[in-house]
Amino acid sequence: MAPWLNLIAFAAVAQAQSGGNAMLRFGCSQTVIDRIDPLVDPGKVPSPHVHQVVGGDAFNVSMPMGDISKVAKCTSCSYDEDLSNYWTANLYFRARNGSYKRVPQMVNDAIGSANGGVTVYYTAPGPKTVTAFKPGFRMFAGDAKRRTSTNLGKNMQSCFRCYSGPNFKGNVYSPCFDPKLDTEGFPTTPCLGGIRSSVIFPLCWDGKTLDSPNHIDHVAHPVSGPTSFSVVNGKCPTTHPVKIPQVHLEIVWDTTKFNKKEDWPADGSQPFVLSSGDPTGYGQHGDYVFGWKDDTLQKAMDNACFGATCKSLTTQSFSAANKCTVKTVVKENNDGWLNSLPGMDMDMPM
Repeated sequence: MAPWLNLIAFAAVAQAQSGGNAMLRFGCSQTVIDRIDPLVDPGKVPSPHVHQVVGGDAFNVSMPMGDISKVAKCTSCSYDEDLSNYWTANLYFRARNGSYKRVPQMVNDAIGSANGGVTVYYTAPGPKTVTAFKPGFRMFAGDAKRRTSTNLGKNMQSCFRCYSGPNFKGNVYSPCFDPKLDTEGFPTTPCLGGIRSSVIFPLCWDGKTLDSPNHIDHVAHPVSGPTSFSVVNGKCPTTHPVKIPQVHLEIVWDTTKFNKKEDWPADGSQPFVLSSGDPTGYGQHGDYVFGWKDDTLQKAMDNACFGATCKSLTTQSFSAANKCTVKTVVKENNDGWLNSLPGMDMDMPM
C-alpha cells in the first residue's frame, strides 16, 4: 500500500477518536464506455466524445431530475447505497502513424478486484460540517476547452501522476502534491507504471439550485480559491454559503503498453489525447449525478467515516459490483485501432 494511503489508514483511527474529518474512499467498476452524455448533451445520440462511466444502472442518454436512487436497480460501486453516476473522458494513445488506440484502465491502489473504473472520494472537515447533496443534484468539474495551465500549483483541481514503476511505484505524496510525478498537463516522458488522473469538484453550493445551465454556476470554490486534495476547511462565499462534501475522482490508465518511444510521434511530443480531442490534458473534466439512497451520505459524513468501510453504510463485493453494467447505446469500435477519435468528424472543442 502506498505510504500516503497508510497515513490515511492511521488517520482513520485518530479521526474516529477525535471526531475529525471524514473521507470515504471506494472503488466503482466500469459500467459502460459510450458516446452519450446525459449532463452536457442530454438526449443527443451520439454525443461529441466518448466517456467511461461508473455507478448506477440508471445511466442513459437522458436522466430524470428526480431521485436517481429510486430509478437505478444496482451500482458498480462498493458502497451499495451509492447509485450515483460519475464519468470522465477516455484516454487514447496517438501512434506515430496517426492511428488511435483506447488506453485500458487499471484498478487503483488498495481498491480490490474492481473492473477498472473510478476511485471516488467524499471528504468533509468534520461531523455536521457539510450538507449532503439533494436528489436531482448534478455538477461538472473542469473545462473541456482548456488548453493552458490554471497556474494553481498544488491547488490544481486536475492532475496526472506518472508512476515511476509497477505496483504504483512513486505513490508517496497525496494527489496533485508530488513536485516531480504530478503534472497538470499530460506527462511528457514514458510512465513506467501507468498514469493516474485526478479530478476534484468544488465544495460550496448556493443551497437552492440542483443544477445550472452550464452545470457549474450553482457550485463554487472557497473565497480563497480552489483548495488542494482533502483541504476542505475554506470559507464559502456568501453567494454559495453551503459547504458540500468534496468529491474527487481518480482513474488509473495502463499506459505501459505504449511506452516505446519509437511508437511516439516523430517530433518527440507526448502521445496521449483525451477523447474530447485534447492533446494537452488541461481539458480533463468530470461529470457527477447524485444518487445516494435517502440520507446515507449525510450519515457517513456526520459519522466521520474513513476509507472503504463505514458502520452506517453497507458494502458489496466486487464480484457483485462488476455485474452492474448498462448496454452500450452508440455502437462503434472502442477497442481497436482507429484512424480518428470517435466523434472527431463532429463539431467539438479542440
